[in-house]
Amino acid sequence: MALFVLYEHAAGYGLFSVKEFDEIGMLLPQVEASVMDMARFNSIVKLVGFHPFKTAVAALNNVNAISEGLLPDDLSSFLDTTLPKSAKKKPVTLGVADAKLGAAIAEALNVQCSHIGAVPEILRGIRQHFSSMVKGFSDQSAAVAQLGLGHSYSRCKVKFNVHRSDNMIIQSIALLDQLDKDVNTFSMRIREWYSYHFPELVKIVPDNYMFAKVAHYIKDRKSLTDESLAGLEEITMDADKAQAILAASKMSMGMDISMIDLMNIEMFALRVIKLSDYRQQLSGYLHSKMTSVAPNLATLIGDQVGARLISKAGSLTNLAKFPASTVQILGAEKALFRALKTKSNTPKYGLLFNSTFIGRANAKNKGRISRFLANKCTIASRIDCFTETPSTVFGEALKSQVEERLKFYEQGETPRKNLEVMKEAMELAKQSAVQESKKKKKNKRKLEETNGNGTEMNGDGEKSAKKRKKSKLNDTNDGGNEDAADADESTLNGSALLDSSTAQLDVTNGEGKKKKKKKNKNRDAEVEA
Repeated sequence: MALFVLYEHAAGYGLFSVKEFDEIGMLLPQVEASVMDMARFNSIVKLVGFHPFKTAVAALNNVNAISEGLLPDDLSSFLDTTLPKSAKKKPVTLGVADAKLGAAIAEALNVQCSHIGAVPEILRGIRQHFSSMVKGFSDQSAAVAQLGLGHSYSRCKVKFNVHRSDNMIIQSIALLDQLDKDVNTFSMRIREWYSYHFPELVKIVPDNYMFAKVAHYIKDRKSLTDESLAGLEEITMDADKAQAILAASKMSMGMDISMIDLMNIEMFALRVIKLSDYRQQLSGYLHSKMTSVAPNLATLIGDQVGARLISKAGSLTNLAKFPASTVQILGAEKALFRALKTKSNTPKYGLLFNSTFIGRANAKNKGRISRFLANKCTIASRIDCFTETPSTVFGEALKSQVEERLKFYEQGETPRKNLEVMKEAMELAKQSAVQESKKKKKNKRKLEETNGNGTEMNGDGEKSAKKRKKSKLNDTNDGGNEDAADADESTLNGSALLDSSTAQLDVTNGEGKKKKKKKNKNRDAEVEA
């Protein structure tokens, strides 16, 4: 059996022949040892053919095809011309590194492929000695080709990443959770720090964000006067609280602190305020991303719970592939495996516990409503993942179903069937799609009109003089046309076949000739006299 090994390099394809493959297959440890020795390896493996890539674009296309398990045209033509045909007495086997590529080659070219046994070790040796086995090839040129192809391949993968919108949601929800922890920690620190100076403020202002604002505004409690009541009312949004703060500052039991300590407290309170403001901005950004990426999931269970589900699954596509039972306990993996080990009851819910539906249900119905909600979440995620025109119609319909199921558990009202709800949602989705298409057409028309007006306004200065000249020419032509019509009626008895310009020229020439004849007659008469 003859063995040929295919090696894919950044510079091109190489085909190598292996001598005495049957003996080599039996002596795998000896092959591993001979890989490091160039002389011993060259006695076993020899280059049959090398097909270089013509351009960097061709190399990138070939790498993309191989990574997806497809057979490129360049590789197919190279193997068809270089690889010898197998016979009954001497069958040919092609060694490849990737099993998917081997299956594609076997299907297209009808060649037996192998990726096990001694093939990986031979490929390791070829990879190490490739630059010396190909003529006119060096380690430096190989490194340059690998670096360029690696950069272009990575850039292409990042550019055409399907989950790039999901990545923004994953990072934003992770940052939001981290900010919640940090803001709470910093708020407790500012409370404890400022309470040395003004301990009564903690009971009057329990909110962390408002406490930081009030501490930043007051600074030294002895500086509070009746004039500062207006500023306190703006911060606390309550006149009674502002009056209580002013009264407590006069009767406070806190210690006096220096100006340096107050400056540090003020700077730290300002940092806490800015972090809280940025947290609100980040939640708005997350809401906008969820409405564009997964609108139905966001309307069903909220922005943050939906974003946590996407983050836990890894992407919206992975979440759409999960069954409802996995979505139900997503986030409670530790409790699930602990229950399986101890043979106790498995958890009923994971991240879905943060939704409002489970909190509103009774203790007996929490498991039921979590299972029903997980089912609707899988439907919403699949619609968001595979739809072409995203909308919130299906999310609202699924949310109404969950509300009806809650009423059924509490009051016994029979909910509508899923088929009816989905039919109504489909009709509403079609209507909304038609309305959106009409809006897009109207916006396009408005843009075209505005662009047309702009170009006309820009071209008015240049075209105004031309328009005036044209109008003057038209006026003269109109006058000439009238004269030509009179001349035609008098001379040609209504046969108007000439153009206006020629008629005008003829009329003017005729009048000039008559005047000249009259002048000449007068001169002749005067001479005779």
